[in-house]
Amino acid sequence: MIGIGIIGCGSIAIARHVPEYHARNDCVIIGYYDPKPERAVKLAGQYGGKVFDSLEELLADREIDAVSVCTSNKYHAPVTIAALKAGKHVLCEKPIATSVNEAQEMVDTARKTGKFLMIGHNQRLAPAHVRAKEILKTGELGRILTFRTTFGHGGPESWSQDKGRHTWFFKKDDAFIGAMGDLGVHKADLIRWLIDDEIVEVKAYVATLDKKNEDNEPIEVDDNALCLLKSKSGIYGTLTASWTYYGSEDNSTVLYCTNGVMKIYDDPEFPIEITKKNREKVFYKVGNIQTNENQTASGVIDMFIDSVNRGEEPEISGEEGLAALRIVMACLESAATGKTITL
Repeated sequence: MIGIGIIGCGSIAIARHVPEYHARNDCVIIGYYDPKPERAVKLAGQYGGKVFDSLEELLADREIDAVSVCTSNKYHAPVTIAALKAGKHVLCEKPIATSVNEAQEMVDTARKTGKFLMIGHNQRLAPAHVRAKEILKTGELGRILTFRTTFGHGGPESWSQDKGRHTWFFKKDDAFIGAMGDLGVHKADLIRWLIDDEIVEVKAYVATLDKKNEDNEPIEVDDNALCLLKSKSGIYGTLTASWTYYGSEDNSTVLYCTNGVMKIYDDPEFPIEITKKNREKVFYKVGNIQTNENQTASGVIDMFIDSVNRGEEPEISGEEGLAALRIVMACLESAATGKTITL
Protein backbone atom coordinates (compact mmCIF):
# COMPACT_ATOMS: atom_id res chain seq x y z
CA MET A 1 0.00 0.00 0.00
CA ILE A 2 1.51 3.29 -1.13
CA GLY A 3 1.18 6.19 1.31
CA ILE A 4 0.32 9.53 -0.31
CA GLY A 5 0.84 13.10 0.83
CA ILE A 6 -1.04 16.00 -0.75
CA ILE A 7 0.81 19.33 -0.85
CA GLY A 8 -1.52 22.15 -1.81
CA CYS A 9 -5.27 21.67 -1.45
CA GLY A 10 -6.67 23.91 -4.16
CA SER A 11 -8.89 23.14 -7.13
CA ILE A 12 -6.65 20.64 -8.93
CA ALA A 13 -6.19 18.61 -5.75
CA ILE A 14 -9.90 18.72 -5.00
CA ALA A 15 -11.10 17.88 -8.53
CA ARG A 16 -8.50 15.35 -9.64
CA HIS A 17 -5.66 14.25 -7.40
CA VAL A 18 -7.47 13.43 -4.17
CA PRO A 19 -10.55 11.67 -5.63
CA GLU A 20 -8.40 9.71 -8.09
CA TYR A 21 -6.07 8.47 -5.32
CA HIS A 22 -9.11 7.66 -3.20
CA ALA A 23 -10.63 5.58 -6.00
CA ARG A 24 -7.68 3.17 -6.03
CA ASN A 25 -7.24 0.24 -3.66
CA ASP A 26 -3.43 0.17 -3.70
CA CYS A 27 -2.74 3.57 -2.14
CA VAL A 28 -3.97 5.57 0.82
CA ILE A 29 -3.84 9.30 1.52
CA ILE A 30 -1.87 9.74 4.74
CA GLY A 31 -2.33 13.47 4.98
CA TYR A 32 -2.46 16.99 3.57
CA TYR A 33 -0.63 20.28 3.89
CA ASP A 34 -1.82 23.68 2.73
CA PRO A 35 -0.81 27.13 4.04
CA LYS A 36 -4.56 27.70 4.38
CA PRO A 37 -5.28 24.88 6.87
CA GLU A 38 -9.05 24.99 6.41
CA ARG A 39 -8.62 23.55 2.92
CA ALA A 40 -6.63 20.60 4.24
CA VAL A 41 -9.15 20.08 7.03
CA LYS A 42 -12.00 19.93 4.53
CA LEU A 43 -10.30 17.28 2.39
CA ALA A 44 -9.30 15.23 5.43
CA GLY A 45 -12.90 15.27 6.60
CA GLN A 46 -14.13 14.05 3.23
CA TYR A 47 -11.47 11.49 2.29
CA GLY A 48 -9.66 10.66 5.53
CA GLY A 49 -6.07 11.30 6.53
CA LYS A 50 -4.50 13.86 8.81
CA VAL A 51 -3.65 17.52 8.49
CA PHE A 52 0.02 18.48 8.77
CA ASP A 53 1.05 21.79 10.29
CA SER A 54 4.00 22.27 7.94
CA LEU A 55 5.54 20.97 4.75
CA GLU A 56 8.53 19.75 6.74
CA GLU A 57 6.27 17.68 9.00
CA LEU A 58 4.58 16.03 6.03
CA LEU A 59 7.88 15.22 4.31
CA ALA A 60 9.27 13.71 7.52
CA ASP A 61 6.37 11.26 7.82
CA ARG A 62 7.71 7.77 7.07
CA GLU A 63 4.29 6.46 6.08
CA ILE A 64 4.32 8.74 3.04
CA ASP A 65 5.98 7.18 -0.01
CA ALA A 66 4.87 9.66 -2.66
CA VAL A 67 3.43 13.17 -2.88
CA SER A 68 1.36 15.27 -5.23
CA VAL A 69 2.60 18.85 -5.54
CA CYS A 70 -0.51 20.95 -6.26
CA THR A 71 0.81 24.35 -5.22
CA SER A 72 0.96 27.59 -7.18
CA ASN A 73 3.62 27.55 -9.89
CA LYS A 74 6.40 29.31 -8.00
CA TYR A 75 6.53 26.56 -5.38
CA HIS A 76 6.71 23.62 -7.80
CA ALA A 77 10.50 23.49 -7.90
CA PRO A 78 11.41 24.07 -4.22
CA VAL A 79 8.69 21.75 -2.91
CA THR A 80 9.47 19.02 -5.42
CA ILE A 81 13.21 19.15 -4.73
CA ALA A 82 12.60 19.01 -0.96
CA ALA A 83 10.25 16.04 -1.40
CA LEU A 84 12.70 14.13 -3.60
CA LYS A 85 15.50 14.73 -1.10
CA ALA A 86 13.16 13.45 1.64
CA GLY A 87 12.88 10.17 -0.27
CA LYS A 88 9.44 10.67 -1.80
CA HIS A 89 8.32 10.00 -5.35
CA VAL A 90 6.75 13.16 -6.78
CA LEU A 91 3.83 13.91 -9.07
CA CYS A 92 4.06 17.65 -9.77
CA GLU A 93 1.41 19.70 -11.50
CA LYS A 94 2.29 21.61 -14.67
CA PRO A 95 4.16 23.68 -15.57
CA ILE A 96 7.09 21.79 -14.09
CA ALA A 97 8.69 25.04 -12.89
CA THR A 98 8.98 28.76 -13.60
CA SER A 99 12.41 28.53 -15.23
CA VAL A 100 14.40 26.01 -17.24
CA ASN A 101 17.16 26.05 -14.61
CA GLU A 102 14.70 25.16 -11.84
CA ALA A 103 13.22 22.38 -13.95
CA GLN A 104 16.67 20.99 -14.73
CA GLU A 105 17.47 20.96 -11.01
CA MET A 106 14.27 19.00 -10.36
CA VAL A 107 15.22 16.45 -13.02
CA ASP A 108 18.78 16.20 -11.68
CA THR A 109 17.55 15.74 -8.10
CA ALA A 110 15.21 12.93 -9.15
CA ARG A 111 18.11 11.21 -10.88
CA LYS A 112 20.44 11.61 -7.89
CA THR A 113 17.89 10.40 -5.34
CA GLY A 114 16.61 7.52 -7.45
CA LYS A 115 13.03 8.70 -6.98
CA PHE A 116 10.46 9.18 -9.72
CA LEU A 117 9.37 12.61 -10.90
CA MET A 118 6.22 12.82 -13.02
CA ILE A 119 4.55 15.96 -14.39
CA GLY A 120 0.75 16.17 -14.66
CA HIS A 121 0.45 16.60 -18.42
CA ASN A 122 -2.88 14.83 -18.78
CA GLN A 123 -3.63 15.75 -22.40
CA ARG A 124 -1.63 12.91 -23.88
CA LEU A 125 -3.71 10.50 -21.77
CA ALA A 126 -7.08 11.74 -23.09
CA PRO A 127 -8.79 8.88 -24.98
CA ALA A 128 -8.96 10.62 -28.36
CA HIS A 129 -5.33 11.66 -28.19
CA VAL A 130 -4.30 8.08 -27.40
CA ARG A 131 -6.37 6.76 -30.31
CA ALA A 132 -5.08 9.49 -32.63
CA LYS A 133 -1.51 8.49 -31.86
CA GLU A 134 -2.35 4.87 -32.70
CA ILE A 135 -3.90 5.90 -36.02
CA LEU A 136 -0.89 8.04 -36.93
CA LYS A 137 1.44 5.12 -36.23
CA THR A 138 -0.36 3.00 -38.84
CA GLY A 139 0.76 5.42 -41.53
CA GLU A 140 -2.67 5.56 -43.18
CA LEU A 141 -2.67 9.36 -43.09
CA GLY A 142 0.85 9.56 -44.44
CA ARG A 143 3.28 12.21 -43.26
CA ILE A 144 2.22 15.12 -41.01
CA LEU A 145 2.80 18.41 -42.83
CA THR A 146 1.24 21.06 -40.59
CA PHE A 147 -0.91 21.33 -37.48
CA ARG A 148 -2.89 23.67 -35.30
CA THR A 149 -3.47 23.04 -31.62
CA THR A 150 -5.58 25.23 -29.34
CA PHE A 151 -6.52 25.41 -25.67
CA GLY A 152 -8.75 28.26 -24.65
CA HIS A 153 -11.48 28.95 -22.10
CA GLY A 154 -12.87 31.87 -20.13
CA GLY A 155 -10.09 31.94 -17.56
CA PRO A 156 -9.17 30.46 -14.17
CA GLU A 157 -10.92 33.05 -12.01
CA SER A 158 -14.17 31.08 -12.01
CA TRP A 159 -12.52 27.73 -11.29
CA SER A 160 -9.65 28.50 -8.92
CA GLN A 161 -10.24 28.14 -5.18
CA ASP A 162 -9.33 31.84 -5.01
CA LYS A 163 -12.32 32.72 -7.15
CA GLY A 164 -12.50 36.17 -8.63
CA ARG A 165 -10.01 38.61 -10.06
CA HIS A 166 -7.65 38.29 -7.07
CA THR A 167 -6.75 34.68 -8.00
CA TRP A 168 -3.06 33.69 -7.79
CA PHE A 169 -3.18 32.76 -11.47
CA PHE A 170 -3.17 36.50 -12.25
CA LYS A 171 -0.15 37.29 -10.03
CA LYS A 172 3.27 37.23 -11.66
CA ASP A 173 5.00 36.40 -8.39
CA ASP A 174 2.89 33.27 -7.88
CA ALA A 175 2.18 32.12 -11.43
CA PHE A 176 5.06 33.71 -13.40
CA ILE A 177 3.21 33.01 -16.67
CA GLY A 178 -0.47 33.15 -17.52
CA ALA A 179 -2.45 31.35 -20.21
CA MET A 180 0.77 30.12 -21.82
CA GLY A 181 1.81 28.36 -18.61
CA ASP A 182 -1.67 27.23 -17.63
CA LEU A 183 -2.87 26.01 -21.04
CA GLY A 184 -0.11 26.44 -23.60
CA VAL A 185 2.27 24.12 -21.79
CA HIS A 186 -0.34 21.35 -22.09
CA LYS A 187 -0.38 21.76 -25.85
CA ALA A 188 3.40 22.02 -26.05
CA ASP A 189 3.63 18.62 -24.39
CA LEU A 190 0.80 17.16 -26.45
CA ILE A 191 2.04 18.23 -29.86
CA ARG A 192 5.64 17.02 -29.46
CA TRP A 193 4.26 13.66 -28.26
CA LEU A 194 1.58 13.45 -30.96
CA ILE A 195 3.86 14.25 -33.91
CA ASP A 196 6.74 12.31 -32.31
CA ASP A 197 9.17 15.12 -33.03
CA GLU A 198 10.95 17.91 -31.20
CA ILE A 199 10.14 21.59 -31.63
CA VAL A 200 13.31 23.42 -32.65
CA GLU A 201 12.14 26.91 -33.63
CA VAL A 202 9.39 29.27 -32.44
CA LYS A 203 7.96 32.70 -33.22
CA ALA A 204 5.33 33.98 -30.83
CA TYR A 205 3.03 36.79 -29.78
CA VAL A 206 2.14 36.72 -26.09
CA ALA A 207 -0.04 39.47 -24.63
CA THR A 208 -2.60 40.59 -22.07
CA LEU A 209 -5.65 41.59 -24.07
CA ASP A 210 -8.60 41.69 -21.68
CA LYS A 211 -8.20 40.29 -18.17
CA LYS A 212 -8.27 42.72 -15.26
CA ASN A 213 -7.25 42.22 -11.63
CA GLU A 214 -9.13 43.22 -8.49
CA ASP A 215 -7.98 46.83 -8.98
CA ASN A 216 -9.38 46.82 -12.53
CA GLU A 217 -5.86 46.98 -13.93
CA PRO A 218 -4.50 44.59 -16.59
CA ILE A 219 -3.34 41.36 -14.98
CA GLU A 220 0.39 40.85 -14.49
CA VAL A 221 0.60 37.81 -16.78
CA ASP A 222 -0.50 36.94 -20.31
CA ASP A 223 -4.09 36.02 -21.16
CA ASN A 224 -3.39 35.11 -24.81
CA ALA A 225 -0.58 33.53 -26.82
CA LEU A 226 -0.27 32.76 -30.52
CA CYS A 227 2.81 30.74 -31.45
CA LEU A 228 4.28 29.43 -34.69
CA LEU A 229 6.29 26.23 -34.19
CA LYS A 230 8.71 24.32 -36.40
CA SER A 231 9.78 20.76 -35.67
CA LYS A 232 13.14 19.12 -36.31
CA SER A 233 11.78 17.19 -39.31
CA GLY A 234 10.15 20.28 -40.81
CA ILE A 235 6.57 20.08 -39.55
CA TYR A 236 5.06 23.55 -39.09
CA GLY A 237 2.11 24.48 -36.92
CA THR A 238 0.39 26.93 -34.62
CA LEU A 239 -0.21 26.72 -30.89
CA THR A 240 -2.80 29.01 -29.33
CA ALA A 241 -3.52 29.49 -25.62
CA SER A 242 -6.22 31.81 -24.33
CA TRP A 243 -8.10 32.81 -21.19
CA THR A 244 -10.57 34.91 -23.23
CA TYR A 245 -12.66 32.27 -25.01
CA TYR A 246 -15.76 33.44 -23.17
CA GLY A 247 -18.39 31.71 -25.25
CA SER A 248 -17.11 28.14 -25.16
CA GLU A 249 -13.96 26.16 -24.55
CA ASP A 250 -11.75 25.04 -27.43
CA ASN A 251 -9.36 22.16 -26.80
CA SER A 252 -8.90 20.99 -30.37
CA THR A 253 -5.97 19.81 -32.44
CA VAL A 254 -5.95 19.39 -36.23
CA LEU A 255 -3.26 17.51 -38.14
CA TYR A 256 -2.91 18.11 -41.88
CA CYS A 257 -1.24 15.08 -43.45
CA THR A 258 -0.28 13.94 -46.94
CA ASN A 259 -3.24 11.52 -47.08
CA GLY A 260 -5.88 13.49 -45.20
CA VAL A 261 -6.86 15.63 -42.23
CA MET A 262 -7.40 14.49 -38.64
CA LYS A 263 -9.48 16.65 -36.30
CA ILE A 264 -9.28 15.84 -32.58
CA TYR A 265 -11.80 17.18 -30.04
CA ASP A 266 -13.13 19.56 -32.67
CA ASP A 267 -16.64 18.03 -32.63
CA PRO A 268 -18.28 17.22 -29.27
CA GLU A 269 -20.10 14.23 -30.77
CA PHE A 270 -17.12 12.67 -32.54
CA PRO A 271 -13.80 13.27 -30.74
CA ILE A 272 -11.88 12.16 -33.85
CA GLU A 273 -12.88 13.02 -37.42
CA ILE A 274 -10.74 11.99 -40.37
CA THR A 275 -11.27 13.30 -43.89
CA LYS A 276 -9.24 11.37 -46.44
CA LYS A 277 -7.93 12.62 -49.77
CA ASN A 278 -10.87 11.04 -51.59
CA ARG A 279 -13.28 12.99 -49.29
CA GLU A 280 -14.24 9.84 -47.38
CA LYS A 281 -14.96 10.66 -43.74
CA VAL A 282 -14.27 8.39 -40.77
CA PHE A 283 -15.61 9.20 -37.30
CA TYR A 284 -14.40 7.76 -34.00
CA LYS A 285 -16.47 7.86 -30.83
CA VAL A 286 -14.02 7.71 -27.96
CA GLY A 287 -14.03 9.31 -24.53
CA ASN A 288 -14.36 13.06 -24.11
CA ILE A 289 -11.61 15.22 -22.67
CA GLN A 290 -11.77 16.65 -19.14
CA THR A 291 -12.94 20.23 -18.71
CA ASN A 292 -13.23 22.48 -15.68
CA GLU A 293 -16.98 21.85 -15.71
CA ASN A 294 -16.80 18.14 -16.55
CA GLN A 295 -14.18 16.41 -14.44
CA THR A 296 -13.47 12.81 -15.43
CA ALA A 297 -10.59 10.51 -14.50
CA SER A 298 -7.44 12.05 -15.97
CA GLY A 299 -5.29 8.92 -16.03
CA VAL A 300 -2.43 10.87 -14.42
CA ILE A 301 -2.80 9.33 -10.96
CA ASP A 302 -3.13 5.85 -12.45
CA MET A 303 0.10 6.27 -14.42
CA PHE A 304 1.94 7.62 -11.38
CA ILE A 305 0.86 4.89 -8.96
CA ASP A 306 1.33 2.13 -11.53
CA SER A 307 4.87 3.38 -12.17
CA VAL A 308 5.70 3.40 -8.46
CA ASN A 309 4.26 -0.10 -8.08
CA ARG A 310 6.29 -1.42 -11.02
CA GLY A 311 9.43 0.46 -10.08
CA GLU A 312 9.55 1.98 -13.57
CA GLU A 313 9.90 5.65 -14.49
CA PRO A 314 6.58 7.15 -15.65
CA GLU A 315 6.21 8.03 -19.32
CA ILE A 316 5.47 11.67 -18.48
CA SER A 317 8.73 12.16 -16.62
CA GLY A 318 10.48 15.26 -15.42
CA GLU A 319 12.42 15.30 -18.68
CA GLU A 320 9.14 15.47 -20.61
CA GLY A 321 7.94 18.36 -18.44
CA LEU A 322 11.26 20.14 -19.02
CA ALA A 323 10.94 19.72 -22.79
CA ALA A 324 7.47 21.30 -22.76
CA LEU A 325 8.68 24.16 -20.58
CA ARG A 326 11.56 24.87 -22.97
CA ILE A 327 9.01 25.48 -25.74
CA VAL A 328 6.96 27.81 -23.51
CA MET A 329 10.01 29.78 -22.41
CA ALA A 330 11.20 30.10 -26.00
CA CYS A 331 7.79 31.49 -26.96
CA LEU A 332 7.99 34.05 -24.15
CA GLU A 333 11.48 35.05 -25.28
CA SER A 334 10.28 35.41 -28.86
CA ALA A 335 7.38 37.61 -27.79
CA ALA A 336 9.65 39.79 -25.65
CA THR A 337 12.36 40.24 -28.29
CA GLY A 338 10.36 40.05 -31.50
CA LYS A 339 12.80 37.42 -32.77
CA THR A 340 12.50 33.84 -33.93
CA ILE A 341 14.01 31.64 -31.21
CA THR A 342 15.93 28.43 -31.87
CA LEU A 343 15.74 25.84 -29.12
